[in-house]
Amino acid sequence: MKRIPAPFIRAKENPLVTPDMMTPWQKGFQVVCAFNAGVAQYGGEVILLLRVAEKPPQAPAGFVNVPELTEENGQWQVTVQTLSLNDPRYDFSDPRKILDREKGNYVFLTSISHLRLARSLDGVHFSVEDQPFIIPDCAMEAFGTEDARITQIDDTYYINYTAVSHHGITTALAETKDFVSVRKHGIIFQTEARDVCIFPQKIQGKYWALTRPVPKQIGEAKIWVCASPDMLHWGEFQPLDLPRFSWDGARNGGGAVPILTEKGWLVLYHGADRASNRYSMGAALLAKDDPARVLAVSPEPVLYAETDYETSGFYPNVVFSCGALLKNDEVHMYYGAADRVMGLARAKKTDIMSALRYL
Repeated sequence: MKRIPAPFIRAKENPLVTPDMMTPWQKGFQVVCAFNAGVAQYGGEVILLLRVAEKPPQAPAGFVNVPELTEENGQWQVTVQTLSLNDPRYDFSDPRKILDREKGNYVFLTSISHLRLARSLDGVHFSVEDQPFIIPDCAMEAFGTEDARITQIDDTYYINYTAVSHHGITTALAETKDFVSVRKHGIIFQTEARDVCIFPQKIQGKYWALTRPVPKQIGEAKIWVCASPDMLHWGEFQPLDLPRFSWDGARNGGGAVPILTEKGWLVLYHGADRASNRYSMGAALLAKDDPARVLAVSPEPVLYAETDYETSGFYPNVVFSCGALLKNDEVHMYYGAADRVMGLARAKKTDIMSALRYL
């Protein structure tokens, strides 16, 4: 299929961060993915808060090891279970998770994730820290902490991230002022609300966020907006009236933290198509004083998977952004590629706006 050229241009240095740049958190484990990073500018540095996924040691032939956080004597630690590939209860076809055929839901992940910092002076060449910044440490995070977004408000950086467990997929909140110490606030959305992006300033006296509930019976997976007086208690939920296209026909959800422009809130969001489950990035423009009102949207993706590191990996044909920076009227979008590595793509703000269709 012939595609319209997307406005974002990939950095020639891509991929910027790969699993071989870091050592595992868990002894004997292997880092298999470093992707879907939240992004911030702090103290002259570009900060990435990476999702680092680790797999346990390889099981004997015919078996697979799966990690999980368990509690013992009041302490939470990563343990490993061994499952038989011949066990008829389980479907092992998805490399990311294991389906219980009898229950009809996923009961294990094949890796466990934590959040780890990487720092750069030029926004391209990153040094990854040796130790995690946010680790799974409670029942609601038993399968890991994932896909952070970072929202700066005044001198505080609010980090919302996905918490995964047997209870489902939820969203938790933490905060830091210096990217050295971090304070957790716990779960702020029920399952299954994910892809949360908190706006970087109050609107009409309230905090606002994008979220993506996943209906199980009636409805479709798409972006909603909501508001909060304190960032902990959320309400005023309403679906975003965002046109759907073939590239996001299966589902869409929040991506990077919204960027305020003179024309409104620029939202870079992800979508997956029905034909191949290919993940692409699109763009929308929301009203400055009412983020529930859609002004414009991109009919075609602004970035789609086409390079080797995007089409081949842990989960192929994926570009997925959790953060972008605006620098001198140029948007620097950091994105996970094929659920394995981190890339960077840049676009002039005017070129993104030109790709939008006003409603």
